[in-house]
Amino acid sequence: MTTGKPSARLARTLIIFLPYCIAFALAGIILYGIKVYQDQKKAYEIRITELETNNSELLSSLEDVENQLAEIKGEDQYVTNRALEGEIKQIHDTYKSAVDRYEDLLEVKSLTSKTGKLDEDFSVALSYLSLRNYASASATLSGLSTGIADLRTSVTAAFSIPKNVVENNTPPAGGYSRQSVNSDAGTFMVDMVAGDLSSTRVIVDSASDSDCANDCPVKSLSEYVAANGGYAGINGSYFCPSTYPSCQGKTNSFDTLLMNVRKHYLNSNNNVYSTVPAVIFLGSSVRFVGKSLEWGRDTGNDGVLANQPLLVSGGGVVFGGDGDPKKGSKGPRSFVANKGNTVYIGVVHNATVAESARVLKAMGMDNGLNLDSGGSTALWHGGYKVGPGRNIPNAIVFVRR
Repeated sequence: MTTGKPSARLARTLIIFLPYCIAFALAGIILYGIKVYQDQKKAYEIRITELETNNSELLSSLEDVENQLAEIKGEDQYVTNRALEGEIKQIHDTYKSAVDRYEDLLEVKSLTSKTGKLDEDFSVALSYLSLRNYASASATLSGLSTGIADLRTSVTAAFSIPKNVVENNTPPAGGYSRQSVNSDAGTFMVDMVAGDLSSTRVIVDSASDSDCANDCPVKSLSEYVAANGGYAGINGSYFCPSTYPSCQGKTNSFDTLLMNVRKHYLNSNNNVYSTVPAVIFLGSSVRFVGKSLEWGRDTGNDGVLANQPLLVSGGGVVFGGDGDPKKGSKGPRSFVANKGNTVYIGVVHNATVAESARVLKAMGMDNGLNLDSGGSTALWHGGYKVGPGRNIPNAIVFVRR
């Protein structure tokens, strides 16, 4: 029984101190909770302070942007940019006009040597351009354009058929002829050479045997005739002359279909679907097609040359003009045509392209194709009958069988 007394006392002691222990424990929990709350509150306050600082900085940046925008609006950048765009366009247009007028000037030089005043005006325009005086350059070039047109008109108006040139609408049966042809578009002088296919082989020759995109080889018409042992020849298809500023990067190149005397097809890949007309010399006959795509790549013929426009087909005029000012201006117009099995190469003088078509019809041609003209115009038969013109990348040549 003595052993139970201390236990009783311990129990009574625990009962007495238990509430105090619980109280202390609760107090500790409460104090810890208060500390956690205070720490979280402090962190929250710090975050709030950071957000307020960031907000203040954003407001300051926004204010700066608004001030800059107000400054830009005050400077009227829109108006400034539009003025700059206008200046750039003026520079572009003025330089393009200079290039165009120079090329027009080259073409009118093929008609007359009386271009002294126009040459001076062009020099003045270039001087203004060098000084960046685009307004004066533009005005000078505009006057030059008018002067070129006036000179071309006066030259063509002054052209007259020599009295010793006989009027005759019947083309020659063979050889060279200069005659006056009366058509429903007027009377025109025509230089032409006839080649009967029974005694003449018509070939196409080119200075290159492969496609050429720039700095392409060229030769004079007389060189083409001599190289092939020919007796006559005429300039061929359109090309980009080295003297033209707009031809830089593609000088002396042409892009239409051609098969030369050595059986090389040029520009074949870019003419698979071409709508450019062509003439094919088949040996004993000749064929004209309205579109290059109508012809394959047969090498059994003597030559193929494409150019545009087709002037006459089946005896009727098929070109009456297309609005192109170059085709619509008067000048020498080279052509290749046929009447039966006789092939004709020649030049209609002082005519538009559409007028040359009507001249060919008046001579009873079955078919006719326009060739390059202007400064390229040349016709050779024992010497130059027209030309010599500039050096060219291709030509049509008559060779005796």
